[in-house]
Amino acid sequence: MRRGTAVVLGGSVAGLCAAGVLARRFEKVIVLERDRLPPGAEHRRGVPQSKHPHFLLNSGRRAIGEIFPGFEEALIAAGGMRLMPSMDAAYCENDGWAPRKSGSMTMVYSSRVLIERVLREKVRELPSIEIREGVAVTGLRSTGGGTAGGRVEGVEYDTADGGDGYLAADLVVDALGRGSSVVDWLGAAGWSAPPENTLDAKVTYISRWYDLPPADRRPESWWWRHLVITPSQDTGDHPDEHEFLSNFFPIEGDRAIVCMGSWGLDMPRKTEAFEASVDRVRAAAFGRATRACTPTSEVHLTRSTGNKWRRFDLLDVPPLGLVCVGDSICAFNPFYAQGMSSAARSALILGEMLGARDALDLAFFREFLARQKKSLDVPWMLAMARDQAYDFATGTEVAPAWRRRLAARFSWPIFNAINATSREDAYVEQTFAQVFNLDKSLRQMAADPRFWFGIARYKLRQRLGRTVVPGGFDERRDPPGTDYTGYTGPAGAPSGGARRGDDLVGT
Repeated sequence: MRRGTAVVLGGSVAGLCAAGVLARRFEKVIVLERDRLPPGAEHRRGVPQSKHPHFLLNSGRRAIGEIFPGFEEALIAAGGMRLMPSMDAAYCENDGWAPRKSGSMTMVYSSRVLIERVLREKVRELPSIEIREGVAVTGLRSTGGGTAGGRVEGVEYDTADGGDGYLAADLVVDALGRGSSVVDWLGAAGWSAPPENTLDAKVTYISRWYDLPPADRRPESWWWRHLVITPSQDTGDHPDEHEFLSNFFPIEGDRAIVCMGSWGLDMPRKTEAFEASVDRVRAAAFGRATRACTPTSEVHLTRSTGNKWRRFDLLDVPPLGLVCVGDSICAFNPFYAQGMSSAARSALILGEMLGARDALDLAFFREFLARQKKSLDVPWMLAMARDQAYDFATGTEVAPAWRRRLAARFSWPIFNAINATSREDAYVEQTFAQVFNLDKSLRQMAADPRFWFGIARYKLRQRLGRTVVPGGFDERRDPPGTDYTGYTGPAGAPSGGARRGDDLVGT
């Protein structure tokens, strides 16, 4: 059964994914977008975060592919790159460069603006979807606000030329992002405000765009496409830059986004200070690579990074006729690259329910909120596991002091152990990749005896000097390009790994 009209508030990734599933179940889908949308892959005011790197996790790739068949192929045809991070990225971990070897995970690298351009093209292939640009949503109309039968019935808006209007809707989808005013409009109409779970770990990050040098002028050591430098775990004196999570992130058009971020530290915003910080990142290859490229943008800074979950699922009386997706329902610390994938997963849930149920009644919205909550639990738990470690974090989800101490002491060592074990234990590597990509929850991983047995076995072998794949290559040198896939150690003896300062194997 096809319903009448659905209205989507916002034309970014979350709104476009929602429009894609609604187009299968409604006669007409109208997307209201405040910005004038560019024809190409360009920045726009409504998506300031597009100036920073964006990962599309595997679960998000699959979800968008279900909504828009052929999306990934179109993204790659437009310049996106399907890479295997364990082979195409160089990771500087706590003890130095990790070894390069084949893994189970692939990712598609591109800019956020290219992702949105390809999504808009897919949306415009669907005749039932209309995108209205230059339209600012100003309010909701509803009946029975706060009662069991209370329903959102339509949307009020202003146009860029000074006009105003109203759209009646059988379903309204809020995809207005972190700054959505929908909760305020609902409150004015009589609904209770949903409780909010919040945690702000004071993350700040800065990015600058660069052109790569021509392929024939790149250093021979550039086997990698992506550089990742994790924060130092050294408790002694060191520059602030050693605390940064730093990315040399490849995007389409032979370009890269150089991004540095931190928890609780001031970040440089001026060009000169940015360039000086690049050179102080603890892996020297990061500064050398950046200096070899040509900057094409100013330095972009973002501080709006707190985790915030509006818990509509906890309301006794949720508003009928309204669904929230993306950052408007649950916004994450962007460091964890969960936003686009979580939004696409919510859209899939909505599409499945619209296909299974005829009535948009109280039972429909309660079930949707319960299923969406279960989906959001997976990335939320991951974000909390790290951000709750900081004493300066604020919000409702601040952990007790004893838990903060435990998280601060053990989260990095556990992460290091997982990464090291993944070099030699395929089950551990695949399980962690599933958690990272939101295909498995942190709770499932924590309850998996095979996973922890693999780590314990690796640590024992490490103590006995019987690990095989070397690691910990000197961070002052270029990352080693040797492929350790299938490596069984040097003839006649197992390898215990390379210590910092040792010669690099295979370079």
